Order: sequence, then structure tokens, then C-alpha cells
Amino acid sequence: MKYKLALFDMDGTVLDTLQDLADSTNAVLMRHGYPTHDIEAVRRFVGNGAKRLIENAVPVGTDAAKIDTVLGDFKKYYGEHSADATRPYDGILEMLQRLRAAGVKTAVVSNKPDFAVRSLSARYFGELFDISIGDREGVRKKPAPDSVFEVMRQLGCTPEESVYIGDSDVDVQTAQNAGIDGIFVDWGFRPAALLRESGAEIIVSHPAEIAALILQ
Repeated sequence: MKYKLALFDMDGTVLDTLQDLADSTNAVLMRHGYPTHDIEAVRRFVGNGAKRLIENAVPVGTDAAKIDTVLGDFKKYYGEHSADATRPYDGILEMLQRLRAAGVKTAVVSNKPDFAVRSLSARYFGELFDISIGDREGVRKKPAPDSVFEVMRQLGCTPEESVYIGDSDVDVQTAQNAGIDGIFVDWGFRPAALLRESGAEIIVSHPAEIAALILQ
């Protein structure tokens, strides 16, 4: 077995959350009288946390206080609608079950708000992750490696024993900053070409490939 710990991004990696993110963003934008965005625009906005999503979604020039108000409304609305259309990608559950059966420790490290990460992880994955953490006050978001290091410490694994799996340039940078190997997926929110440009060396097209690489 090549790795003892597999750390996963959430949005675009293990869960297809895009429709709920787009619907929640647009619902809040409409509430504030702002123009809405199509789903492909929202795809480009996500990956750096909820605040960056809202900063990208509101009109240019919106002041910071208003952004904070919209962000608060978004978090509340999304908290109530985060599982309307969200589903695990095909093959994810089977891949995680295979890793767990082999004794691999698993975790989620996401820039998504922590409350949403914990809720969605429990809802869709039950006991398949040892730890699931998102964006929290006082902890730097990805691509800073802080949360990756925290998980490795809690689960007693070294960088050499750990691998990060994600779907974006932020995830590539996170693995690099943490000094751990990375596996990147082409079914998520960023195209494979961007992943390669960001330095990704291993890009897979099906979850079964993740298990094969980790367990080799």
C-alpha cells in the first residue's frame, strides 16, 4: 500500500455540488436585486471559499459591508438547500469503501464553510471519512497547508504517507504547499488542461483509478 492517508477536496471531487451552489447564489443575488449567473459562471467562481464565491458573483464595485451581508444570506440559504441536488459522483462511494477496507485513513479538507462540509459528509458518506473539515475562523484556507497538517497530526500520518486528491489549481497548490503527493480528477470544476498548467502530474478520469494508485 503506497499511502496510509487519503485527503480529499469536497466540491467537484467527491460531491457534485454545483447545481446547489448555483441555485443558492442566484437566489441570494435576486433577493438583493443583483443580476444572476449561469451555472458555468458559478463553476468558475467556486473553489476558494464562500466569500470569494460571493465576491465574484456580486457586481463589480459592491462595497465590503454589502458583500458581508450577501455572504451571510448565502450561508443561511445554502445551509438549508445544500442537499437539494447534490450527489456523490459515480464510483466515489465504492472507491472510499475499498480504501477503508484496506485500512487507509480518509479525510475531507475543503474551503467550503465548515458547517456545510460536516453536514454533507455525514449525510452522504457516514463513517467513510475519519475527519471532515472546512473553512473556519482563524485557519488559513487552501492552498495554505494548515488544515492538511492538522489532519495528518490528528490521524498520526507523515507527509510521505499522505496524498491529496482534488479537482482544481487550488488543490494542486495545496498538495505542493503541504509537501505531499497529489492525485487530480478531470470530472470536477476545472479542466484537465488547467490542472496540468498548475503542475498536476497525475490526473485520473474515474474514482477506481484513485484506489488503484493509493493501494499499489
